[in-house]
Amino acid sequence: MGLFENYGREILDIEKEIERKGVVLGIDWQDTLQVRELARAALHHGKGASEPGQSSPLDRQDNARLELFGLIALMLKTMEQSAVDGMEAHGGPVWKLLGRALWQESEADRHVHYDDLEDGEPVR
Repeated sequence: MGLFENYGREILDIEKEIERKGVVLGIDWQDTLQVRELARAALHHGKGASEPGQSSPLDRQDNARLELFGLIALMLKTMEQSAVDGMEAHGGPVWKLLGRALWQESEADRHVHYDDLEDGEPVR
């Protein structure tokens, strides 16, 4: 049995919480650039970059952003697990827009890393 028993319900619940955090953060889900920037930040979260609130208490915006990153990680895990279980994971409009942006940013990251290589070696 997979990590989730009811993918449809899990997806709806995750998407609803993502939408709520988006309201707090003022995210316009129809703004492709803003959603791509969010996807980029989520994918790079915790990878050595300075995190919000490291030296000061978290404010409401920081908290919402960190919770949103956690929800995005859960979204990705849900999609991964459903694929392993041979199930298709379909969400609503926000799920699809964010999923597309995450995929595009992941692809862009992969190309950047390849572009940083010269004859198979990192460019210094």
